[in-house]
Amino acid sequence: MRTPFTAGPAGRVYLVFAILFFLALSIPMTGHASEPQLSVGSGPAVPPEETSSIDTVRNLLESGELGGHIKLQGALSFPGNDSIYRPVGTDPLLDGNIETRLKYSFYPGTRMQFEVHYEVLAAGGDSRRKTQRLAADFPGTFPVDLFSNSAIDDERRFFDLTKTICEKDSSIMTHRLDRLSLSLMPEWGLIRIGRQAVTWGNGMIFNPMDLFNPFAPTDILREYKVGDDMVFSQFSFMNIPDVQVLCVPRRNPATGDLEHDQSSFAGKVHFSLDTTEIDILFAEHYDDIIFGLGSAGYIGNAAWRMDGTWTRLSDRTRRNGYPSLVANLDYSWVWFEKNIYGFLELYFNGLGKDRRYEDILTDPDVLSRLRRGELYTVGRIHAAGHVRVEVHPLINIHVTMIDNIHDHSGVMQPRIVFDVSESIRLTAGGNHYFGAAGTEFGGFALGDSGLFNRTPSDIFIWGTFYF
Repeated sequence: MRTPFTAGPAGRVYLVFAILFFLALSIPMTGHASEPQLSVGSGPAVPPEETSSIDTVRNLLESGELGGHIKLQGALSFPGNDSIYRPVGTDPLLDGNIETRLKYSFYPGTRMQFEVHYEVLAAGGDSRRKTQRLAADFPGTFPVDLFSNSAIDDERRFFDLTKTICEKDSSIMTHRLDRLSLSLMPEWGLIRIGRQAVTWGNGMIFNPMDLFNPFAPTDILREYKVGDDMVFSQFSFMNIPDVQVLCVPRRNPATGDLEHDQSSFAGKVHFSLDTTEIDILFAEHYDDIIFGLGSAGYIGNAAWRMDGTWTRLSDRTRRNGYPSLVANLDYSWVWFEKNIYGFLELYFNGLGKDRRYEDILTDPDVLSRLRRGELYTVGRIHAAGHVRVEVHPLINIHVTMIDNIHDHSGVMQPRIVFDVSESIRLTAGGNHYFGAAGTEFGGFALGDSGLFNRTPSDIFIWGTFYF
């Protein structure tokens, strides 16, 4: 059984976090202790009333910021007859999920902030039921963990803040803390301790410099990244206005122990040269060494961005390491009295394949990144584009397309977003995966089974209520 509070470095970090948290709670909201007031001629001073724990909680709630959302999602997907679902049936798959996020932040002192986000996630339907059947009926035959959406867990994270409420063959419900952090804001910068999210890099669809829980290229909803337990600091140094450093301690999921080669240590500096922004990154990430260089600027009224990383693998199977590159250009304009925004992006994955995508199943470097959620495509060169048209101030039409340049397979994602009110948003659309058999998005063969890992196309509708 996992016990996050143990002797050694892990226990000491946990203890420091707990001490800082309770010290923050003990600081008066005004920053000064109040004193009993005396009134001349009114008799003896009356001592102030004792504050109950209920009053303390009420004061915290009233002095902080409370919000969140409830998101309802439904989807109908259509697996092909040669897909991984063939052994358990390829009828259309009806799925749904509910996401509730409650977020709260308050300032226990003028230079402190505490933030917590609580989530309840419920998901279920035909996809989960059939995936569970595949795993049970054909153990070890199909890598269903790579080609299906699995529930979030904290096996690698420092704190285990995710618990399963109930789980069945066709559904699962979990609750978790996705943010739990204490921020200290001295005059020289910022220190944040606890569960939080950090995003680095300039990519729109692909983002090789975003090392920590990046979004998948096909993710449409990008409101919140999954949080990680880390210590993060931001400050200025000499003539560099923005220096960021962080440490992400992680556990080995096989043993539950905190290990150096499972953790991340990274730093990034950001500065400007005239109108050009520059980022330089260095990281030790899962025992690999990563160097990154990024820049952004303007060409006329358009903005351009470029990022590149070089990864030296710890296993040294690729002795020279591998590069990853992304470049994009975005622009907004008015056409037929409609506001339009669009961007184009190119991405090179030095760890990817031009052919024989099934070889990833025996490539430990690719497999480990797929399982950790750091890599989502196995092709080598991709082009992506996006267009948004504001047909009405409350209605926007989006179309996103990703294409594997080598085999011309890809995905098209049309959708319409309707802001019904300030607190209600409706989104409807679909994901159409295309490509011949043996291509990245068309599906590559899984051994000699005659089946392909083809991602089924789908249609969906989402409703979100913000409060």
